Amino acid sequence: NDLSKALRPNYLPGDSLDLKIVKQGKEDTQGVGYLSDGTMVVVEEGSEYVGSELPVIVTGALQTSAGRMIFAKPEASVMA
Repeated sequence: NDLSKALRPNYLPGDSLDLKIVKQGKEDTQGVGYLSDGTMVVVEEGSEYVGSELPVIVTGALQTSAGRMIFAKPEASVMA
């Protein structure tokens, strides 16, 4: 368990990554994607990109009992 935590990539607010949005989130405007280690990434304003890969900017992260969640926004909406 400690080894898997040590190998898990750390993303900080402002970091950029390419992410495939695989499904709609709980809110109408959210999209959800997953990192290669299974970490869920919730993308605000990402619902219109379901099925697409896009660059996103990390806005925050949350450690829960079930694992880690990362929050992000599409890079285009941050730059606008």
